Amino acid sequence: MADKVKVTLVKSTIGAIPKQRATVEALGLKKIGKTVELPNNDATKGMIWHVRHLVKVEEA
Repeated sequence: MADKVKVTLVKSTIGAIPKQRATVEALGLKKIGKTVELPNNDATKGMIWHVRHLVKVEEA
């Protein structure tokens, strides 16, 4: 299991509900195509799960 994951925003948050927009921003994503490396822990996995239709996840 990797200790980090790469998360990329692949879809716009324009049509998303406000809670999902806040989650995407809390992950550190602001623009489509932006990628961030985050720790692979339960908190991050939960945030990713809630916006899984907006992001692409890869092991880093």
